[in-house]
Amino acid sequence: MRKPVVDYRQFRLSKLNTPEFSHLKLLSGWLVYFALYFLTENLIPIERCTPIHIALDDLIPFNEIFIIPYVSWYALIVVSLLWFMLYDVKQFRNLQTYIIITQLVAMTIYILFPNRQDLRPEVFPRDNILTRFIAFLYAFDTSTGVCPSLHVAYSLGIASTWLREKDASPWVKAGVVILVILICISVAFVKQHSVADIFAAIPLGMLAEWLVFIRPKYKKARTGGVS
Repeated sequence: MRKPVVDYRQFRLSKLNTPEFSHLKLLSGWLVYFALYFLTENLIPIERCTPIHIALDDLIPFNEIFIIPYVSWYALIVVSLLWFMLYDVKQFRNLQTYIIITQLVAMTIYILFPNRQDLRPEVFPRDNILTRFIAFLYAFDTSTGVCPSLHVAYSLGIASTWLREKDASPWVKAGVVILVILICISVAFVKQHSVADIFAAIPLGMLAEWLVFIRPKYKKARTGGVS
């Protein structure tokens, strides 16, 4: 079994500012995100939210099978962050910084431009375990704060980070890319997002891509550093 690059068994809160463990402070971004999520979900009335809809939404049928890649997103985030935390701290920093950027920009948009989607079916076309799970998902995941889609933005960052991981095999990289594509289209098929939310997530991902991966290389090149 591969040995982690950091021995987290030695971690103590008193060591959080040390070079060995300082990268873990980036995880505090999740606390900020969840606090903002709670505030936007509870303080912004749905009546103030602008419905997001484009014609392409009406051409995409509801299909419960896409709930599988949709919920796999949660596992992909956890597994990716955990893997990089154990085996590539630099990429852990990159990915978590990418996520924080997309979180902050998206939450700012949700506050300044409250939005929602009204695409969820009133009655499911089929009754099975997948549609029942989607009904459960609808119950706790509101239809507000949807544009841009963080499902898509995070996924773009995860794919970008894995493609840059030198120790990942071509099969792993291909698997991640395929899963990310399925996740990105799944949000439309389970009617959690408008296609417009997917499109809006692309420039958000490009912004994070520039700040995390591209801009540092330009800075190193200008200062004569090695990228």
